[in-house]
Formats: sequence, C-alpha cells, structure tokens
Amino acid sequence: MRGIYWFAAMSAVALVSSAAAAQDMSFPKGGDIPTKFSPVRDSFAYVKREVEIPMRDRVTLHTVILVPRGATRAPMMLDRTPYSADKLMTDRSGGPQIEDALFPSYAELAHGGYIMVAQDVRGKYKSKGDYVMNRPLVGPLNTTKVDHSTDAYDTIEWLVKHVPESNGRVGTIGTSYDGFTTLMSLVNPHPALKAAVPINPMVDVWKGDDWFHNGAFRQEMMSYVYSQTAKTDSSEEWYSNRYDDYATFMHYGSAGALATAMGMDQLPFWRRVSQHPAYDAFWQGQAVDVILARAPLTVPTLFVDAQWDQEDIYGAPAAYAAVKSSPNAHFVMGPWYHGEANSEASSLGVLDYGNDTGKAFRSTVMIPFLDAHLKDGAPAVVTPAVTVYETGTNSWHNYAEWPRACDGCATPLKPLYLAGNASLSFSQPIAGTAYDEYVSDPAKPVTYRNRPNAAPYAKDSTWSKWLVDDQRFASARPDVLTYTSDVLTAPVHIAGQPVAHLVASTSGSDSDWVVKLIDVYPDQYPQKPEMGGYELAVSMDVLRGRYRDDPAHPTPIPANQPIAYKLALPNANHVFLPGHRIMVQVQSSWFPLYDRNPQTYVPNIFFAKPADYVKATQRVFHAAGQASYVALPIVGD
Repeated sequence: MRGIYWFAAMSAVALVSSAAAAQDMSFPKGGDIPTKFSPVRDSFAYVKREVEIPMRDRVTLHTVILVPRGATRAPMMLDRTPYSADKLMTDRSGGPQIEDALFPSYAELAHGGYIMVAQDVRGKYKSKGDYVMNRPLVGPLNTTKVDHSTDAYDTIEWLVKHVPESNGRVGTIGTSYDGFTTLMSLVNPHPALKAAVPINPMVDVWKGDDWFHNGAFRQEMMSYVYSQTAKTDSSEEWYSNRYDDYATFMHYGSAGALATAMGMDQLPFWRRVSQHPAYDAFWQGQAVDVILARAPLTVPTLFVDAQWDQEDIYGAPAAYAAVKSSPNAHFVMGPWYHGEANSEASSLGVLDYGNDTGKAFRSTVMIPFLDAHLKDGAPAVVTPAVTVYETGTNSWHNYAEWPRACDGCATPLKPLYLAGNASLSFSQPIAGTAYDEYVSDPAKPVTYRNRPNAAPYAKDSTWSKWLVDDQRFASARPDVLTYTSDVLTAPVHIAGQPVAHLVASTSGSDSDWVVKLIDVYPDQYPQKPEMGGYELAVSMDVLRGRYRDDPAHPTPIPANQPIAYKLALPNANHVFLPGHRIMVQVQSSWFPLYDRNPQTYVPNIFFAKPADYVKATQRVFHAAGQASYVALPIVGD
C-alpha cells in the first residue's frame, strides 16, 4: 500500500510541475518586455547614470553621467550637445571598456580620472523645453529668462551637489555647436567652472562660420538646418533625387526656391536665416566673440582651431582674439579638419604628418592643462599662450602671441602683388598691363571641388577633406584667374591671417570675389610622386561684393568701375618650402558650397528669380596705382 501512496504522490507532483511548465509556456501577460529591466554591469570599467536636471524655469534637461569605476575626488567634464547625450556617451559599442562608450579624446579623459557628463540642450532629444538654434543670450533677441549660459550654470550647480565621486570642480568641453555651448558657459560662469576647451566653436555664423561667409550663403548647410530643426530627435533626413548637389542646386536656381520645394518654409530658423541676409542686429547680437569681450575672461580657456576646418574656420581665432589680453586665454591650431582634434590625426587627405597630431595635442597640451586646473594636488603647468602646428615642416611650436604678423603687430604684413603675365611679385608694379579679365557665368559656376559634389553628410561624402583638394581643377578654367610666383629658393613662413586686397570691376551690379592662397608643389616630387604639381589650398574665402562697404547695409556695385575690396582669409601657420611656388586664384563663384550671386543687384539673393542671373565681365587690376595684392603674415624664424 505504501508503494501505491508513493506513486500517487509522485504523480501529483508531476502534474503540478507539468502545470507550472505549461503556465511558463503560456502567452505572457503584458508581453515579453518587462516593465523594468536592470542590466548587470558589475564588470564594466564605468558606471553610467541618467538624470533629469531641473533648470531655473523648472524645465528638466536629460543628462548622462559616466563615472570611471572606483573614482573618488574626481573632476567633471561637461559637454552640452544638440546631438544626443545618449549617443555621445555610447559612441562606440557600449561595451564594458571605456573605449566602448566614448570616442578617443573623451575616453582618454575618463582613463585619466575624469567623470564625463553629456547633456541634451533644451528642446533636443530627451530634454524638455523649446529648442532655438544657437539660442541667443537673454536680451533683445531672447525674451525668455533662460539661455545656454544660465543652463550651464544651473547644470554645474546640480552636478557639484549630486555627484558624490566628484571633487566639486567642473570643466566644459565640446566641438562645433558643443564648442558654442562651451563658450556660453564662460558668460557669468559658475564658481565651480575652472577650465574650458571650446574646439572649433561656432562664433559668428555670418562672418565666417556655418551659415554665411562675409555675406555669401553656405547653401550646403541647408541639409543640416533641415534635419536639426525639423524634429526634436533630428530624425527627419534631408533627401534629394540627385546624387550631385551641383545638379540639385542648379535645378532649383536659388536657395529659397530649393527650401520651398523641401518644405523648409515651415522651419522658423530657416525663415529667420532667409529674412536676414545682411549683417544686421540679428546676427551682430549673436556674435560670441563680441559677447566674450564685454567682460574679463576669468576661466582658463583653451581655444582650439583647425587650419582646414570645413565648417567653423572663423570661430576659435576670433574668440581668442577677443580675450587674448587675459592670462587665462590660450590658443591652439592644429593641421586638422573640423573636430579632428578629438581623434586619430596622422593625416588629412593627401597630407601625411608622420605621427598622430591629435593625440600629441591631447597628451601634451589639453590634458595637462585640464589636470592643472581641475585635479586635486595636480602639479602646476604653464600652458603656452599659443601652441600651433606648422604645416610644410610638420612640427609643433609655442609662441607668446598670435598672430605673429599683422597690421598693427611688431611684424607687419608683406604685400604679394598680382602682376602681369599671371605672375606674383613682392615688388610693387610700376608698369605693365592694367588688368586681367574673365567672364563669370552663373549658368556655369566654378565648383568648390571636382564634380560630383556629394552632400556634406551623405554616407560616402568626403566633406571633411575638401579644403585640401588639389586646386588644379579650378586653375584650368577660363573663369578663374591664376597668378604664380617663381620657384622659391628660400622658405616663406606665414603665421597669421592673410588679407586679400583686390582692385576689381564687374559689368554687373553685384558680384562675389573668391581668393585662394595656394602652395604649389614641385612638378616632380620624389617623396610622394602623386603630389607632383599638387595645388594645396592654404587659406581661401569669399566676399559678397554688396557688403564691401557696410556688411549691415548692402549697396549695388557701380558697373565697370574699379572698386577696392578687402577680404581677410582664414588663419594659417604654413611654410612654403624651397622648390615650391606660391599661387593666388581669383574667381566669382564657389558652387554649390555657396549660393550663386545673380550678378544683378536684388534685394534678397535667397529669392532671386531666373531672369536675375546674368553673365558679367570681371576685371582684376594690377597696374601701378591700382595694384591688387595679398598681404601675407610672413615671419622670420
């Protein structure tokens, strides 16, 4: 009998187990995703937290904090971004090592004991509130009570009170737009803010950063405006039914017509851009260099520039110039494209530096600078006022000031004259032909690089490298004037900002003038044969002629009259080596990077009509009394 009872009991257990198993296999109530899941990260080299930090107006900003495991009394580095804090803190695979989460420069900081903090700016991704492109400071252009300065202050206030692993010291850092927010943290800074590193920051978007250069509209940035402002999470992607942006922009004619076709008239920021083509109070009131100059710089700041920055080449030198009288101001310029200071940087296009210039900058300049100001008991470090890479010789140098030559400097600029027979000379012309001329045809604009011109952020784009493209494609065109020096027998070192002085006329009533300063390699270059005759752009920019006298108040250009134009080119620290030649190119379009000037004066080029675009005969003068030249910041070493 006991066997029967035992068998019955075991059968009951089996039935219960089978019922439980059946229940486990049944359709799950609420689905297969739990209400809350806590991943196990005990083996990770870092601890990541997500918090919502309240601002003074009670809007919360999404913030991600990455703490190296075991950190104590650690300084914090804050990056305020419109590009997703979550993505910034999981830039790689999101795996267990710090390098799995952070891109190189931030991984190096975390390995060095820094707590890394990223925050979505208000209105983007997971942060609440309204997003305003480059939100101006509270004042005439911002009638609210908050801006990036106040948001940085409130964020730092919260961090020093709520991150127990920190030592109460904070640095701000960021590139491009994040460089702009870094600069904004310097306006009425929080007492805990002890250092800042703005890298390639947006500073004046009319004079020479993202939206315009000296009044010429950078229409290739339309795709950025579209994706950045159409949706909070930037998920609305720019599209085109053409691979070549040249074809796209030519098809629509004006930038305004393309914008309408793309539905951009719905975007408030686009409407503001297209309604303010001149350097009026709207743009002047946002110039960050002017804002910084209003008060002494109290926070040690490392302004980082890139000599071939394809997006914000104006910003860092301008911001540094505004505050360089302060001992807290330091300037760095490397041989980089936009943001390359953050990553491996041993080359750019055809240029090979022989070592990782990005890592060299970070390990010998940036990290020692931050350590000295943010870490407990760190050894005192004297950061040079100026640290610049010298292209041509490929070497780093420290200087007491920048620029090393300029109008008003101890070393003045030296004119290099455009002369007859397509030549350049350091001697002022005394005779010869009066001018060279070409026909600028808006129907066949000069491209900024060889076609096809892929959109800047297309998957196969080489946008980051276009500033070091071989310029022979342009010098071969009949609508580009090219002037070349004799072969150099001694090095020519420029260290500062070249300034083009053109005396020119147009048969139209408006015109663009593009000037390029170029290093021409020897015809035969055994070190790298494919570089034989290479035309390397060292510094180049554009001026919209209607703004020649007053950027805020455009006026027509008197037809067929020689007019003096002045165009400051981007900063460069470059040596033209013996055996090379110096070249200057002049043209009147730079398409599709910049919108075409119709060469007929119209109130607003954004909305020019097809009939407004006309051919114009352009003349560049170089006779005595009407000499055109490029003033070079030549220094003797």
